[in-house]
Amino acid sequence: MPPRKPKTVEPDPPAAAASHLVGQAILSVVGRVPASKERKSKTPADDARKKANAAAAKAALTAGALALPPGFVGWLTILPEMVGVWKIQKQLVADMAALYGKQSTLTPEQVVYCLFQHTAAQGVRDLVVRVGQRTLVRRASPLLIRTLTRRIGTKLAQRVAGRGAARWLPIVGAVGVGAYAYVDTAQVAATAIDLFEGVIEVEAEVLETSP
Repeated sequence: MPPRKPKTVEPDPPAAAASHLVGQAILSVVGRVPASKERKSKTPADDARKKANAAAAKAALTAGALALPPGFVGWLTILPEMVGVWKIQKQLVADMAALYGKQSTLTPEQVVYCLFQHTAAQGVRDLVVRVGQRTLVRRASPLLIRTLTRRIGTKLAQRVAGRGAARWLPIVGAVGVGAYAYVDTAQVAATAIDLFEGVIEVEAEVLETSP
């Protein structure tokens, strides 16, 4: 009897499509570092926390409002909700960098790290490395950025189903989605504060990485 061929596991098309869409959305958000009107602060930690509280409240309102439409229409708001929150968080990171006097050295790689380190640590492992008291930030090529956003998209797409389920209970769901956005933004702020309080060194561009 000939040996049986091992079964190949085909990727789930809906999951793959969701991962691709989320990855593309991340890529569109983090491609450019936003400007900031903030100036270097004498008490950056205190001012950064105030910024974080305001941004978290704004993110909660944005996410909660987009989660109000019920049913199928609500499903269509999931990605816009995520993008809206990411844009608020991206601006928060830029403002915090300015408060710490590091706006001029802020790179897209640092923004990606701050936004997704707490939810997709494996996805950003090639960007930021801690060595003693220093933080080494690797500049990423377009190929690496696409690889990283694909990793992060795959991780975050797993949560889309849970967010979609909340759309069938619009009021309760909106409160839950808003609360999640608040906590998520607070975690972004904590990562940013931890990063900017240390010594940051930006390395040369990374040309490739394993997918």
